[in-house]
Amino acid sequence: MGKRIAAKITGVAGYLPPRVMTNADLEKIVDTNDEWIRTRTGIRERHVVDKGMAASHMAVEAAKKLLSQKKVSPEEIELIVLASVTPDMMFPATACLIQDRIGAKNAWGFDLSAACSGFLFALTVAAQFVGAGTHKKALAIGSDVMTSIINYEDRATCVLFGDGAGAVLVEPTENGNEGILDFHNDVDGSGGCQLYMPGGGSLNPASHETVDKKMHYVHQEGSAVFKYAVRRMADVSAMLLERNGFTGKDLALVVPHQANLRIIRAMQERLGVDDSKVLVNIERYGNTTAGTVPLGLMDALAEGRLRKGDLVMLVAVGAGFTTSGILLRWAC
Repeated sequence: MGKRIAAKITGVAGYLPPRVMTNADLEKIVDTNDEWIRTRTGIRERHVVDKGMAASHMAVEAAKKLLSQKKVSPEEIELIVLASVTPDMMFPATACLIQDRIGAKNAWGFDLSAACSGFLFALTVAAQFVGAGTHKKALAIGSDVMTSIINYEDRATCVLFGDGAGAVLVEPTENGNEGILDFHNDVDGSGGCQLYMPGGGSLNPASHETVDKKMHYVHQEGSAVFKYAVRRMADVSAMLLERNGFTGKDLALVVPHQANLRIIRAMQERLGVDDSKVLVNIERYGNTTAGTVPLGLMDALAEGRLRKGDLVMLVAVGAGFTTSGILLRWAC
């Protein structure tokens, strides 16, 4: 599905709300404990927004930080693609709110819903416009306030998620040895019933009944999602490597979606990649849905694990089911 795109990531930034919820905090509100959470998920703590903070607020903070770091004026941004399953509201698009608040008066934009694969979908879309020569600077952002749709009476899901946002700047490249080398996106809609939020859309509009039935929370068949994620993240990563003449040994870093530590370890075992080449931050952030991959890139840069010329794999599986993999040469 993918091919060489004349576009590269030139900057990355993220935002995490300052309030931290530890496993010990969760023990006080739901029947769980720290050992149970850590052994099954790898999570120790996660960041949680204060009341009144929405996906747009986190995205704006990440975008502003990114533009400041890159010394790019908001007026230079031409496109904003916002990935989120927790938009501020049904409409207008949260991308419009971001555009206004960061002062990107020359940009157009839209929201994209692909759950945990959302940021990678957004990145491939932004890269297409840049690679085609129609845009010079685009923002791909992943931002989710998962705590707004989590049932804290359901210990199977409430321990998994946190809030966070990340953003990348996408610009053209004329160097055929850098930037996005290849990508693969796909969906398997038959898995839609295994990870979803049934209430709030046109099928089940908000009502007393939908609220009473807890339809505005995440519903998940954990075992089915786990098996699909392990298989597809490994399959897509391996396919992209083979299609481009590489093996797992050629990778400098894998930045996977942070859903569950066991999923990540199973995937890397299939790829034959050791721990030193896999970015893992789930213990500190939990699953931030569309925020995990850009936050992973942010941490990798901060830790000195990304250098210009490194071969990098970004990969995710999300509700839908959606799958995305991006193979790139780091360019900054």
